[in-house]
Amino acid sequence: MQDLIDDIAAAMAKAEERGKVADYIPELGHVDPQQFAISLATVDGQVYSAGCATTPFSIQSISKVFTLTIALGQMGDSLWTKVGREPSGDPFNSIVQLEHESGKPRNPFINAGAIAVVDAIMMGHEPKETLGEILSFVRYIADDDSICFDHAVAASEMAHRDRNASLAHFMKAFGHLRHDVDKVLGTYFHQCAIAMSCEQLAHAGLFLASDGVNKPSNIRVVAPQRARRINSLMMMCGHYDASGEFAFRVGLPGKSGVGGGILAIAPGHGAIAVWSPGLDAYGNSLLGTQALEMFVQRTGWSVFGH
Repeated sequence: MQDLIDDIAAAMAKAEERGKVADYIPELGHVDPQQFAISLATVDGQVYSAGCATTPFSIQSISKVFTLTIALGQMGDSLWTKVGREPSGDPFNSIVQLEHESGKPRNPFINAGAIAVVDAIMMGHEPKETLGEILSFVRYIADDDSICFDHAVAASEMAHRDRNASLAHFMKAFGHLRHDVDKVLGTYFHQCAIAMSCEQLAHAGLFLASDGVNKPSNIRVVAPQRARRINSLMMMCGHYDASGEFAFRVGLPGKSGVGGGILAIAPGHGAIAVWSPGLDAYGNSLLGTQALEMFVQRTGWSVFGH
C-alpha cells in the first residue's frame, strides 16, 4: 500500500496543470500551489503517507462533516427541519435556491446549510463556547490535541464575508436562524479555519469508515446508521455541484474544501485525505480529485463494486 501511495504522489508531482488557489480568501491565496499530500489511515490502525502529509492547511468545508456530526448528536433528526438532504446543483455560495425554498438550505454542505448547522449547535451559547466544543470534538476523533484554528484565515474570511452574510441574513429573515448573524458567522469562519494535516484528517475520518467507531480507541462516536447517513450525504453533496462527477470518477463518499483538501471515506477499509491547494472550476482540489481517482482504480475500493 505504501508503494501505491508513493506512486500517486510521484504522479501528482509531475502534473503541469495544478488548478487555481482560492484567492477570494486572501490568506488562502498565499499558499504555494506546488504542494501535494496524501495520507491513508486504515481501520486496522495502519497509516500510509506521501508528500507533505504533516503540513497543516485550512480544512475549510471539510469541517462541515464534523459540525454535522455534532449537530446530529445534539438534535437527532430534528436537524432536518432546519436544513435539507438534497444535492444543490448550484455553486456552494449561491443565494438563488434560498429564494425559491423559503430560506431553508438544500443540504448541510453548501455554505448556507453549514451556517444553519452552526446556528443549531450554538444552542444559545456564545461563539467561544461553541468553538471550544467543535475543536474538542475534532481533536478527539483525530486523537491529536495540537489541532488549532488558523486565526489569520478566519480574520481573512470575516473581512470578506459579504456573500456569506447575505446568505445568513436571508435565512434569518425567513426565521431559520435563532442567533445573531455576526456571532453565527464568526463561529462558522473559525470552524472553516481549523488547520489540519492530511495525517490528522485521515485519522479524524476513520469513524465514518468503521460504522461510527473511532479507531484505534474503539469508542463509538455515532451509531452505525448515522455513520452511513453522513457518508450518503458526503456522496451526494460533498463536492457541491460537482458531486455527481466525483461519484462517477472516484465512487467514494467525500468532502472537499477550498483550502485544497479532500477527505474520502472507504467504508470498511479506511479514510483517505489528500491536499493540493489548486482548485478546479467548481472549487474542488484538481490534483486531489485525480489522486483519489488513481487510488480507487488501483485498489478497487469504490462503494459501487469491487
